[in-house]
Amino acid sequence: MSHQLTTCTFCGTGCGIYLETENNVITGAYPSISHPVNKGKLCIRGWNVHEITNSKDRLLRPLLRNKNGQLQVCSWEDAIDFIAQKIVELKNKYGPDSLAFFNSPRCSNEESYLLQKLARTVIGTNNVDHGTGVYSNNSINVLLEMIGYPASTSSISVIDKSGVIIVDSIDLSMQLPTVGSRVLQSKLKGNKLIVIDTRRNRIAENADIFIQPNPGTESWIYNAMAKVIIDRGLINRRFIKEYCSDYEEFIGSILQFDLQHASEASGVPANLIEEAAQLYASADCASLLFSTGIETRRTSSIQSMINLVLLTGHLGSGRGGIFALTEHNNLQGVCDMGMLPDKLPGYINLNEDSRIKSLEGFWQCKLSRKPGIGARLALKNAANGNIKGIWLSRYDPVSTAYFCDAAKTLEKLDLVIVQHLFLTSTAQFAHVVLPLVAFGEERVTFTNTERRVQLAEKVVMPPDGPLPCWLQIKEISNRLGANWNYKDSADIMDEIGQVVPFYEGINYRSLANDYGKQWPCTKEKPLGTSDIFEDKIRPKSLRFAKMPFIVLDAKPSEEYPFSLVFGMSLYYWHRNVLIQHSEILKREYRTLLLDYPNGFVEINPEDAANLKIRDGDCIKISSSVGSITSWARVTKEIKKGTVFVPYFIQEADRSLIGETVQAMGYRERPVFVKIEKQVL
Repeated sequence: MSHQLTTCTFCGTGCGIYLETENNVITGAYPSISHPVNKGKLCIRGWNVHEITNSKDRLLRPLLRNKNGQLQVCSWEDAIDFIAQKIVELKNKYGPDSLAFFNSPRCSNEESYLLQKLARTVIGTNNVDHGTGVYSNNSINVLLEMIGYPASTSSISVIDKSGVIIVDSIDLSMQLPTVGSRVLQSKLKGNKLIVIDTRRNRIAENADIFIQPNPGTESWIYNAMAKVIIDRGLINRRFIKEYCSDYEEFIGSILQFDLQHASEASGVPANLIEEAAQLYASADCASLLFSTGIETRRTSSIQSMINLVLLTGHLGSGRGGIFALTEHNNLQGVCDMGMLPDKLPGYINLNEDSRIKSLEGFWQCKLSRKPGIGARLALKNAANGNIKGIWLSRYDPVSTAYFCDAAKTLEKLDLVIVQHLFLTSTAQFAHVVLPLVAFGEERVTFTNTERRVQLAEKVVMPPDGPLPCWLQIKEISNRLGANWNYKDSADIMDEIGQVVPFYEGINYRSLANDYGKQWPCTKEKPLGTSDIFEDKIRPKSLRFAKMPFIVLDAKPSEEYPFSLVFGMSLYYWHRNVLIQHSEILKREYRTLLLDYPNGFVEINPEDAANLKIRDGDCIKISSSVGSITSWARVTKEIKKGTVFVPYFIQEADRSLIGETVQAMGYRERPVFVKIEKQVL
């Protein structure tokens, strides 16, 4: 048996693990005791991450749809010929913007970089996006505008010494368990924990202060906290004066957020909001952790969180930081690589003329300045029919894009290319399916939630048939007229270092000598950067955001008395394609579904008692635009007066929210429903 240090690729934590191999088979996974991220800890997904590689359901040969509409095995030559021919045909007939290229936030840095390079330099379109782009990219834009970096500012280790920790809208014990354990360990040392969430999750059960707002009122909470801090004289005046701009405009807007009004709007007692504000502002070191999944909230909601950090000066070495938690293993990386419809690699905006010209010189081509079509619009209705072909790399929108009917869109397209390990629900609509090598069968990199770029090592030889994703993209690009000469994935990373400034000092040689490197990693800072602001913060480089007054004109009514909440459920994971191909994980994550085999929605015990609904009863949930039928899970996790619908109930958003609100993002405006018990 042999053991090789590598990186777990299940979630955005990026834990260090050892893969055990014997006779070219991965037989086990074990945590690294010395890795700075997990320090010997590992969740159940990490312990069993290797099972996906050994799955007998993996695709081993390319599949091409024949004249009878059936997918049949074909050669790589035939598959690549078909793809190249169809792409040229569609481009010539409808133009470059008739094609779109989307990948999963599980894709490696190398394949993400090449996919967007194919789209931009070979095809000539900015129609690129990642899987979570089906929701929004609000946090990227907010962080860029307010602090200049679209990422977590510090290292996970800072959580250990944070006197106060705020966790917003993420169940860490479910989504990022290793980070959750660091939070709980910090609390056990005597540090204070504040949780803000519409659901009472597992981390909330251990909170010193739990704030459970009404859906869509999170901005009220943070703005009221900011006003308390200002009124009590707890602001960090030196920090604001030296490093921040637009403070006066912010102050002028925040004075309208009265504590009592915030309490009434959010349904949270005023004393809790006040206590949380004073606790956070008084800490010497404080960390704010939020899920990038809250991108489905208003932009102003995210801005209000960052304002709170700037107001108290909790940035920089020894002061805490902002943690924009990426729940997928390479969401940070795919964004860094430019898998965004309005930003090139390194977050170059399409109106930055000098930087784009520099990139054009390096790539030796002219780049489109037209913003691309994102995944949400493209998968909703093929951008009103303007999209004719879609490339989907490791991405299964039919199963995971819950805010649109991806299947309905895909079946109308002239070309659907799918790259995946398995014959997914999306692959059923593909014209061609390309099999990929799995975790442990290739050497590539991923960037975790603390900006740590790490190698995932090749520990076994892949089976005969599948090819690395980056190699597939290279071969097809060359068939379309490119002249890419990458010998291996290390060559791609070397090019990334020339294109993305904050990856300049990163290469496979340096990554192999340590537990990865945290960007910015440059020639001047070859060891990387633990805290983005560990040196000196540039004067006036941080910006406050003016807060618009939010009029809550939409309220529950006598007919529709319950607020609708969508979100993650622990049992959502049973729909994850990786879980489905691991017997142990499938068993663990299906436990609750033994009681609710057809899914469930959650309601509070008081509401259930008033409606004479018992746990497991069939219920009808109706809004002003439609209704769904499901089964009741009665739990104190959900606030009185709300109904929680897990993401995996796919028809719920379309039936209850409606097309207009759905296009805006469901949390832009609250949706109210009624509940009725059904007699079967």
